[in-house]
Amino acid sequence: MATSETPFRPHRVAVLAMDGLLPFELGIPHRIFERPRDRLGRQLYEVVTCSIRPPGPVRTDSDFDVMVANGPETLATADTVIVPASYEFGPVYEDGVLTPELAAALAHIRPGTRLASICTGVYVLAAAGYLDGRPATTHWADAERLQRLFPQIAVDPNVLYVDDGDVLTSAGVAAGIDLCLHMLRRDHGSAVANAVARRTVVPPHREGGQAQYIRRPVPEPQLATTTTARAWALGRLHEPLQLRDMAEQESMSVRTFTRRFREEVGISPGQWLTQQRVEHARHLLESTDLSVDQIARDAGFGTAQSMRQHLQAALGVTPTSYRRTFRTGSGISG
Repeated sequence: MATSETPFRPHRVAVLAMDGLLPFELGIPHRIFERPRDRLGRQLYEVVTCSIRPPGPVRTDSDFDVMVANGPETLATADTVIVPASYEFGPVYEDGVLTPELAAALAHIRPGTRLASICTGVYVLAAAGYLDGRPATTHWADAERLQRLFPQIAVDPNVLYVDDGDVLTSAGVAAGIDLCLHMLRRDHGSAVANAVARRTVVPPHREGGQAQYIRRPVPEPQLATTTTARAWALGRLHEPLQLRDMAEQESMSVRTFTRRFREEVGISPGQWLTQQRVEHARHLLESTDLSVDQIARDAGFGTAQSMRQHLQAALGVTPTSYRRTFRTGSGISG
């Protein structure tokens, strides 16, 4: 955060455009990060596109090229570098090794720069060694291959994105939107991310993971869903909800409900409830003056200690620290 002694400078996001790129994914960071402004109307982010070669055309997977005005030296100026997917990664995808040209480009990245990938852009981060010993994800159809090529990475094929602090990875295509909104939420709070999501006409936070999108060889007929139970639970987060109570809303046995819930949402009912309670607590911490004890009760954690443990596990901060950080962003627009 800029002070009176520090001149304002927007957070610089560099998007690395490589031959064979998907135009949709290339545009995601621009759409998400170019919208938010502070209370003085200044853009919080500056998004620039760069190539691994000198300025010029970059092939896409469509019937047009994109003209990129910045070369690899732009990476040295970035606070965040995002690598979208490409269908022409060559040795990076086939053998897990960087080409000399790509290695020279990535060498411009300063230590401490936040790194992120969309879909198979993860192969670039993996081949460069940024993911060694870390968790990561990619499109579910590529997860097994990524794990085989890079056994030192803990690949999770079920989630929409993985946040490992200074390195973040996302699943396929639209999960890039989820990832960018998550980074925006992490930087400036839920209110700012929600405002951008509304303008983009996407959910600010999608439930579950990509397990719900994987086509099964013999899918069970989905004659019933868990939608009613989820809506019922969201209206009662402050209550001590039981799994059997949710199952009763769908007239299912607990076993059938749990299986169907995982198929539809990608995580267990208990994990989903915790996610919703954490999100509700975040909203109350940002937007109200309620005490931590009251927020813990309203969000269904019961005690401040329980809420503190869950927020620490999910966000890495205490409720008080979270409120102190994100209440200052109340004047920021999306």
